[in-house]
Amino acid sequence: MHQYRSHTCGELRESDVGTSIRLSGWLRNRRDHGGVYFIDLADHYGVTQLVIAPGTDMYEMVIRLPKETVIRADGEVVHREEGKVNPAMVTGGIEIKVTEVEVLGPAEPLPFNVFPETQVPEELRLTYRFLDLRRSKMHANIILRSKVIASIRRRMVELGFTEFQTPTLTASSPEGARDFLVPARRHPGKFYALPQAPQMFKQIIMVAGFDRYFQIAPCYRDEDARADRSPGEFYQLDLEMSFATQEDVFAAVEQLIVGVFSEFNPSRPLTPAPFPRIAYQDAMLCYGSDKPDLRNPLIIREMSDVFAGSTFKAFAGKTVRALKVPQSSQQTRSFWDRLEARAKENGAAGLAWLLVEADGSLKGPVAKFFTPEEAATLKARTEAGTGDAIIIIADAAAAKVCRIMSNLRDFLGNQLGLIEQNVYKFCWIVDFPMYEFDEEAGRIEFSHNPFSMPQGGLEALNTQDPLTIKAFQYDIVCNGYELSSGAIRNHNPEIMYRAFEIAGYPKSEVDERFRALVNALKFGAPPHGGIAPGIDRIVMLIADEPNIREIIMFPMNQNAEDLMMNAPSAVRPQQLRDLHIKVVEKPAGSNPPGTK
Repeated sequence: MHQYRSHTCGELRESDVGTSIRLSGWLRNRRDHGGVYFIDLADHYGVTQLVIAPGTDMYEMVIRLPKETVIRADGEVVHREEGKVNPAMVTGGIEIKVTEVEVLGPAEPLPFNVFPETQVPEELRLTYRFLDLRRSKMHANIILRSKVIASIRRRMVELGFTEFQTPTLTASSPEGARDFLVPARRHPGKFYALPQAPQMFKQIIMVAGFDRYFQIAPCYRDEDARADRSPGEFYQLDLEMSFATQEDVFAAVEQLIVGVFSEFNPSRPLTPAPFPRIAYQDAMLCYGSDKPDLRNPLIIREMSDVFAGSTFKAFAGKTVRALKVPQSSQQTRSFWDRLEARAKENGAAGLAWLLVEADGSLKGPVAKFFTPEEAATLKARTEAGTGDAIIIIADAAAAKVCRIMSNLRDFLGNQLGLIEQNVYKFCWIVDFPMYEFDEEAGRIEFSHNPFSMPQGGLEALNTQDPLTIKAFQYDIVCNGYELSSGAIRNHNPEIMYRAFEIAGYPKSEVDERFRALVNALKFGAPPHGGIAPGIDRIVMLIADEPNIREIIMFPMNQNAEDLMMNAPSAVRPQQLRDLHIKVVEKPAGSNPPGTK
């Protein structure tokens, strides 16, 4: 017999009754029933119940073992007694009559329960992540993640993509989030960077003549944590296609996404392909966000033109948006007070709300300021009827109105139970603006990916107001989460130089900062495009987990610390000398950028 096991803890069935077996695993739970001792022995594959009779040295040893001790148990498979079969367990029809036990791995007292799975502070869970991962929910999430990645790989190959690996030590990126820098010992004063994404490499792969590339790529960005974003390191499905239009990219990704989500949640409806295409401008108007949750039926309506010449000075000449709140006549005054407080927390000067009466008139604090024509148009555009409410936000800054209305839309959708449950609603956000005006810097900047192809090409760059130029850029969104951004790339050096010139980059700076990519594009570059859906967010949605740390094996906490490995940590002085680095002490009372 094998030294440790003849079977796993999830393998034995009633057909094995009478067999002599050997199991190894963790002492997950135990029960003393009138002197007969029951143990739930667990391993990666499942749980099997052991039975140990009293009156033996083995019995006296086992009852003193702490939970999570690793043991080997020999014995015979027997039927469970009538009435004690557990149909919730795949091994619930049998148990093991134990004849011998050996301790393989002693365990100290646990900092928290592995079973039962009680609520534990996240910091403690991350410190003892190896224990947390033994808990059934976490174990299942990590196995799900592995299966999702395996499914993605299989489907990408079936779609004609080839997997390649790109470097994880590269040059610092001048765009995007902060880099993680790695000092180059052999080149004092110089640094590698961990890649924020394989962007330039995958474009160069297309220039090199490979047609469809993908990889499950690690990416590193020194940015703050969010519930749907892990600080430091994350993984994405990076893909690129040669001789591809925007629709070609969409078709490949939709086939992949529908296949993966249907495989792991077959009972949950999802948007059929082709997914809806929503222009960026329309998304910001109707939902206040470029990552709308389409499970929420509430639609924001433009009212700026209606109130442009209004005598009501709170609205006149401002960006004005309205939102119907269905059947809200039963809401109390405290509800509207809470809603107004939420609007103010997000920067609103105030919130106007009205109710539609049975006779069609509007009732509310600001109703008296509206002309009959304004009131009629307001009701018509919002499609508000008897018993509905209308909320209105106005501000000189359109971006602020979008942000406030987006927050209120999400809040109302949840408070009023309007969010459709147990569905996946996908869409593409398209036609992003190529440029935006940075008020603080006082200049035009790229609004999305600087390597995107502008719609209209060189002619648009030379003849249009830059702020009216759209790009072949797109995001895929599911249930309010952005899964990925992508673009059809600017593969023409002449167009690229002009695009960067508009954003204030002279040709010499483009050549210096993006030397490898620009050089490659000068030697025959195919039209190409791609996207990079986030693996972590895909698994998070499939697992129905609101926090991304629940589907990552060894995540950092919100302060970008690995509590289990004690990282980041100080290093030995000799290591710093080898790297020609000196640590400068932070002045008392100061904080690094981005902290409080």
